[in-house]
Amino acid sequence: MPLPFLEAAMVLTWSSGFIGMRFSADYAPVYLVTLWRFIALSIGLFPFVAREMRHAPKSVLIRQSCIGALAMAGYLAGVAGGVQLGVPAGLAALIADLLPVGVVLITTCLFRQRSPAVVWAGLGLGLAGTLIVCRDALSLGSAPAWAYGLPVAGMLSLAAGTVWQQRSSHCGTLTPLGMLWLQSLVSCPIFLALQASQGRIAPMLSAGFAASVAWSVIFATLGGCGLYWACLRRTSSARVTSVLFLSPPVTLIWAWAMFREPLSWLMALGTVISGAGILLVVNRSSGDGG
Repeated sequence: MPLPFLEAAMVLTWSSGFIGMRFSADYAPVYLVTLWRFIALSIGLFPFVAREMRHAPKSVLIRQSCIGALAMAGYLAGVAGGVQLGVPAGLAALIADLLPVGVVLITTCLFRQRSPAVVWAGLGLGLAGTLIVCRDALSLGSAPAWAYGLPVAGMLSLAAGTVWQQRSSHCGTLTPLGMLWLQSLVSCPIFLALQASQGRIAPMLSAGFAASVAWSVIFATLGGCGLYWACLRRTSSARVTSVLFLSPPVTLIWAWAMFREPLSWLMALGTVISGAGILLVVNRSSGDGG
């Protein structure tokens, strides 16, 4: 499938994750839904990846487990934890969408990999467009001051996992489905401990809870995360993460369709500006051979 089609599907499903958090908050604690999301994935995907796991080198399994702890558990624990403590969902989503900036900062500061000026210009436009789109959704909220650092830590955790994955791809890796299974398995004990510290760990016997888990499994994980790793196998991390600048406007369209939240021309303007920034990064990535 052409890469732009994969990227479009990635943005669509990735954006659904924030809607899933909002939807599930009406039925259960965010960490409880996330825990059972990973339990369901660990059980459901095992028959499809068992053979791959048996034949994968131990070094690959260990490395992918560490990447999963950063990119899946660390990211979701930070973003969801911030929302659960009172950080407004719009602000948490905006911080999460700074992922491309986090990736470039890590590669620049840790690996001395300089990014061309056109990439920085593209990231700047993408960020400006995102700020415009999210303007009406932003507020400071009433969370304790330290809670605002959780989404930042989550975003940087995913950025670190992304950089590690791309820089180690020449050492052997798993298929996107195998990566999802292993990342889900590694995330189970982490969210078990987080939820156990707050309350019950047993699933809630309600249609709303089941729908929340199903939504996060199918759309956010198999769709969003699976396509994220699939795209990262085919092109640069700067390009893949910059495409996610389109996540806020798509999230707002999801919110309009599901919760009848209003749309505005200002959101359309921000989307156009973000799109221009993405084109700069995409064209640069294409010029470098992806």
